[in-house]
Order: sequence, then structure tokens, then C-alpha cells
Amino acid sequence: MRALAAVLVLLAGCSAPKDQSDWERQHIKAAERIDEQLPRLPPPPQRASLLEFPVSGSTVRFFVDGSSLEPGRDGVVRYVLVARTAGGVDNVSFEGIRCATGESRRYAVGHPDGSWTGRPNDWQPVLPWQRVLGREYFCVQGVPIHDRGEGVRALQEGGHPFARGFSGDRFRDSRR
Repeated sequence: MRALAAVLVLLAGCSAPKDQSDWERQHIKAAERIDEQLPRLPPPPQRASLLEFPVSGSTVRFFVDGSSLEPGRDGVVRYVLVARTAGGVDNVSFEGIRCATGESRRYAVGHPDGSWTGRPNDWQPVLPWQRVLGREYFCVQGVPIHDRGEGVRALQEGGHPFARGFSGDRFRDSRR
């Protein structure tokens, strides 16, 4: 009888996994997150180190400050973004893209005097310009660039050489 009870206990533990509730999914996902060390704020962007990249359908011109580009050991590529409006106004932000999950985070917002304000926001789905940066330049196939030089070359050459012809894109536009 004891043997039968032991077998039943073992079989109960081997049952098919149950669907998870929203609460379970959220908390399991949060527990799986990579511990991230918050980075130091970079110097303000310099015009000489701005590298433009195209974002189709946008009237805004987008630039990355090549000197700020920093892939971290945590799988996050951080950079200073300059979004220049048609009227010539620059919006500056310090951002990061988590390559493994295709998420983004804003660490701070830049001001004309070179100062930074704000606090890091939560990880969120990428925005259109971040999708382009992840897919074409910094996170090809979910793998972060190895160093600043690799990212700068990708921006200078109009895209990372490995961004062509592979599948498994974490930055795919879900609207397509």
C-alpha cells in the first residue's frame, strides 16, 4: 500500500503543466529578469560624434552619439540618442536596449545645458527607432554587439553585416 501511495504522489508531480495566471506570468517574468547595474550618465552628445540612422516613415532625424555607445556585460546596449525634429529641435535621451528580450529603457533625458534629469523607466517594448537600432545595428539576432567599434561601424555602414538574411528577429515589427 505504501508503494502505491508513493507512486501516486510521484505521478501527481509529473502531471502536465497547468496554465499560469496573469499574476504568475508577471512574477515569474520579473524573477527571470537580468539584474542590471544602473550606468553612469554619459557626457552630453557632441555634434562631431553623431551618427545618423534612418527610420522609415518618420519626419524626425535620428542620431546616436557614437562616443556614448556601450554594450554592457548584462546584454544591454546603451547609447545617447538625438532625435532632431523638422524644426531643428534636438530631443536627447540616454537609452538602453536589452537584446535578449527586445525591450528598451530610458535612463535620463538631456537638456540644452548638457545636464541630465529623470529616473530610469521600466523595461518596455521597443519604439520604432529602437526597433531599427536593435534589428539593424546593435542586437542582430538578439546578440548584442561586442564593443563600441562594432556598433559605430554598423552605423557608419548603414547596418550590421549580419543583419541581412537571418530569422529569429526579436525586433520584428508586430504590425507587419
